[in-house]
Amino acid sequence: MEGVAMKLPSFKSLAPNAISIGHRSFSRVRRSSSLSVYSAASSSATVATNSESVSLGHRVRKDFRILHQEVNGSKLVYLDSAATSQKPAVVLDALQNYYEFYNSNVHRGIHYLSAKATDEFELARKKVARFINASDSKEIVFTRNATEAINLVAYSWGLLNLKPGDEVILTVAEHHSCIVPWQLVSEKTGAVLKYVMLNEDEVPDIDKLREMISPKTKLVAVHHVSNVLASCLPIEEIVVCAHNVGAKVLVDACQSVPHMVVDVQKLNADFLVASSHKMCGPTGIGFLYGRSDLLQSMPPFLGGGDMISDVFLDHSTYAEPPSRFEAGTPAIGEAIALGAAIDYLSEIGMPKIHEYEVELGKYLYGKLSALPDVRIYGPRPSESVHRGALCSFNVEGLHPTDLATFLDQQHGVAIRSGHHCAQPLHRYLGVNASARASLYFYNTKEDVDSFVVALADTVSFFNSFK
Repeated sequence: MEGVAMKLPSFKSLAPNAISIGHRSFSRVRRSSSLSVYSAASSSATVATNSESVSLGHRVRKDFRILHQEVNGSKLVYLDSAATSQKPAVVLDALQNYYEFYNSNVHRGIHYLSAKATDEFELARKKVARFINASDSKEIVFTRNATEAINLVAYSWGLLNLKPGDEVILTVAEHHSCIVPWQLVSEKTGAVLKYVMLNEDEVPDIDKLREMISPKTKLVAVHHVSNVLASCLPIEEIVVCAHNVGAKVLVDACQSVPHMVVDVQKLNADFLVASSHKMCGPTGIGFLYGRSDLLQSMPPFLGGGDMISDVFLDHSTYAEPPSRFEAGTPAIGEAIALGAAIDYLSEIGMPKIHEYEVELGKYLYGKLSALPDVRIYGPRPSESVHRGALCSFNVEGLHPTDLATFLDQQHGVAIRSGHHCAQPLHRYLGVNASARASLYFYNTKEDVDSFVVALADTVSFFNSFK
């Protein structure tokens, strides 16, 4: 590649009132101070045109200011939503409104600002509970992210309940955040970790999982949708098998809650975790769903303010869940903004989002698989197999990081490269890394087309040096 001049990153907005990063000049339109989710703009489900032929992606793009810019001289094509989603204006408004108009701590003060902040914070908890159909908002514990939520279960429930010889079942396709905490806890308790491998369709082998479950099994910790394979596991079936031997089930729903209807009562899982930042909410907050009886039986994960009932010099008593697990000042503005994100998603409708993404995901798979020397990981889509709206792939003879770098610098296309926090899975697949294009409901078929054309150009560029 000697003599090839790669363009340096530059940013140019295509939208009015834009932020020009390169020249450090900032201008913005003053947002409404109203706390109504749709006060700053018309409902997200409305569109500039009433034509039914306009896709969901086209209808909502106006709500995502960040998408209307140029990156490295090209129109931004954002295909990395499995890592983090973009945020609509109503979510940014909710966050700003909190800090501008009623910033205060929660559960402490009796003055107006504190009461307002507490009401909005707890309203956000109720919104999360309704969104996943929890039976009570007290079953929702706010955490920093899904990783902390899993660690909470591991160090509270796990240390209390696991003993030498007990078994925890996972799959080889789990995210690191669903593997490492159980490795750490198994070292402390003597519990044994057992892993389910993939079947011939590159999906975790559910038949093997059934065979592996035994009276020794105390926990099954699995993803709902894989962030690499895009496969969806039959959680209800897994729960039945686990409960038959008295085992508990923890579901990593980071890649399902933002994209489909998730009903925790229907799934009947004992624990479920998700992250705000993957579902149009801000970073720095996630949540744990736990069955009330289990949360009641679990000791605190962290000690400090707000998680206590009474503190004496020689001992303390603890608050009821969820407060027991929320030590210290929480991410108040972030929780409120997560509530706004849930309002936004609910206004569009999760069934509509899922239906659109199934179609868009199939379109991505078809276009990508038509390119020569491309290897896509995970099951092929069919009438009975529905993939998540993402594709992890490799191009023969090319490193995924080279592909991602060239796509960004030469075409303004943002994809992920690396092991996607799933190193054991990549080793099982026989590769060190992969590239990943992941979609959300604000993407369009035009985004997919732009990506595929850019990828073909990228492959041609690197192949010209062979």
